[in-house]
Amino acid sequence: MTRIAVLGGTGYAGGHIVREAASRGHEVVSFSRTAPAAEQANVTVVTGSVLDEKALAEAVAGAEVIVVALAPSGDLTESFVEVNAKIAELARQNGARLGVIGGAGTLRVAENGPKIFELPEYPAQYRPYSEVAEAVLQALLSSEAGLDWFVLTPPMGFGSYAPGETTGTYQLGGELPLNDAEGKSAISGADYALAFVDEIERPAHRRARFAVAH
Repeated sequence: MTRIAVLGGTGYAGGHIVREAASRGHEVVSFSRTAPAAEQANVTVVTGSVLDEKALAEAVAGAEVIVVALAPSGDLTESFVEVNAKIAELARQNGARLGVIGGAGTLRVAENGPKIFELPEYPAQYRPYSEVAEAVLQALLSSEAGLDWFVLTPPMGFGSYAPGETTGTYQLGGELPLNDAEGKSAISGADYALAFVDEIERPAHRRARFAVAH
């Protein structure tokens, strides 16, 4: 059993990770602004803001794995990169592994090619989100060796607005999108969480970013 703190535990990705980890018997702390509608076995719910440094430190205290399932929106729009840096430092100080939900726009279009969000045709309204996701990734890549982290990047269109089919399977990749023969890529929230918790239980990507899709 592993003690896992999920920051953003009531969001789409975070909520699925909380449920998957708890269903496997892990001790989960779900930290978010609002409490979920129903209680769940093996889950301790803590409400608060990641901008509250005291509340954040208390939420991750004793965690062996800290999961960052936050979005650069609302009051995190301007502080997302800074908050992620503080969480990473807490993980390093506490000797916890850090797991981060990546941004699909930061994947590359080809080996050694540009990032998806750097393409001229990339929707302008999404570029700011990809830019901060890229900044978080680069900060982790340049972090001290004592920080154990991984970033699991879902496909474009991952979210509650496109729940997709839950298959109980997934495939992993590296820096490139995992597209099918038609150039499409998708994964459900439940299957993303399956891959995420598998990585927690059986670490295979140390200080690395990797992609996941059906």
